Amino acid sequence: MPVYTLPDDIEPLKRQLILAAAQPGNPHYLVVCYCAQWCDTCREYAGAFARLAEKWPQHTFIWVDIEESPELLGDEDVENFPTLLVQAGDKNYFFGPMLPHAGHLDKLLETVSRMPAVAGGPPALATLIDG
Repeated sequence: MPVYTLPDDIEPLKRQLILAAAQPGNPHYLVVCYCAQWCDTCREYAGAFARLAEKWPQHTFIWVDIEESPELLGDEDVENFPTLLVQAGDKNYFFGPMLPHAGHLDKLLETVSRMPAVAGGPPALATLIDG
């Protein structure tokens, strides 16, 4: 599965979200990395994030440049990079900064189906995308 880079891949992402919604019962998470083009750490992390997208094709991986698409954060702020969001439907399972080590996100994805939803974080990304 590719990484959808926003705002450039907005239309393919919308199609992907429609396809994913049409498969009820299939555990599907949005894995969003909020970064900035000028951030060296983010640029270094991009390759690891893309490799995780290949490892976890049942999920949708999204790279958001917060300076180009700040509306995709809702009312939330990013205080450190990278900031990750793991979301299913209108529920967030993780939202916050994470060290840029692929193993940390990989472990989170291994256990997310057993995690409770968390309070806070952006609203459903599909809603924010449709504006």
